[in-house]
Amino acid sequence: MATLTAPQLLITILVIAGGTVLTRALPFWVFPPSRQAPAFIKRLQFLLPSAVIGLLVVYCLRYIDLTAGSRGLPELLAIAVIVALHLWRRNALLSISAGTIVYMLLIQHVF
Repeated sequence: MATLTAPQLLITILVIAGGTVLTRALPFWVFPPSRQAPAFIKRLQFLLPSAVIGLLVVYCLRYIDLTAGSRGLPELLAIAVIVALHLWRRNALLSISAGTIVYMLLIQHVF
């Protein structure tokens, strides 16, 4: 594997930073507060979070083998903790953090 020279590394970092800033700022340039956003953009505002969460759940659970090992039990227990905490406290950060901690404890010490 080839290593990058200092100028190549600097250019790579600048391009990545520029792309990040552009993707973050573009919606504010295209839809400034003084202009009304189209209806489909407003609809996406409510649909995309659920779609992204669903995609992440499928992505995280795609390699569970129900015929071997722990049969997905650590994952199911962690999901149960996430759902229960979110229904109880309505705090996404708490739910996801606690679910991650429970999952890591289960796979490191129990299964």
